[in-house]
Amino acid sequence: MSSKKVNPQVKVFYRPIDAALRWCNLTRFETQILHASWSYPEDLRHLFPQWPCLQTNTELIYDAVRNGELSYGCFGVPVPSGTNVEPDLLTVRHSDLRRWLAIYYPDQRPSFLFEPCDITRDKISLGVYFALQAERDALVRERDTLQRQLQDVEANLRALGLEQENLKSMANSNERLSERSEHTYLQIIGALLNTVLDSSPAGKPLSVFKSQAAIVDAMTARHNDIPGLSKRTLDEKFAAANRSLKKTPKS
Repeated sequence: MSSKKVNPQVKVFYRPIDAALRWCNLTRFETQILHASWSYPEDLRHLFPQWPCLQTNTELIYDAVRNGELSYGCFGVPVPSGTNVEPDLLTVRHSDLRRWLAIYYPDQRPSFLFEPCDITRDKISLGVYFALQAERDALVRERDTLQRQLQDVEANLRALGLEQENLKSMANSNERLSERSEHTYLQIIGALLNTVLDSSPAGKPLSVFKSQAAIVDAMTARHNDIPGLSKRTLDEKFAAANRSLKKTPKS
């Protein structure tokens, strides 16, 4: 009776660095890598620049643990998600690591996790298929949302460009008011002020405003965000309007 040959790379659980070097097919350099003094995955880039995948895959495993995608334990003993475990004591089980790779990196088939016959079997696995389909659908929805947002931004930019051109055209085409037109506008303002501050024949005020200053205060309070309606400007225009109205002979 023949026994199945056991892959020497396979363990019940792995530290992230153990799994990463196997994932990168660097088992023959395992002793060299494990003897290196490193505290964080980014240190591996400086220690082993010839193997960039070593840092990348180690970071992917730690990231999956942090985000709840990959179950983990402390020195081989499973712990609840969110439990704080020192990085050098953190471990992941063979079966959990295999499941995580099948779902999130289906194109990756490292030999310490997958046998050649697994490829055919996993292709017809409904669990893997539905997980990948759900992830793809989520990415498609996110892409469609971003495309709609981009279209809205582009439309707003085009509208702003047209509005700026229209304002510029209006500014270039409009000439300064003639003296006759300006005199007419001042008379209208003066007449309006006098009417608002006047009283009826019975002595009843025609409005709640008792003075020109009260009108200025009310306008600046209600329209303080409109250019040209500052207290100083209003005082000047109202004074000019009153003078213009007084100069007009009454018929």
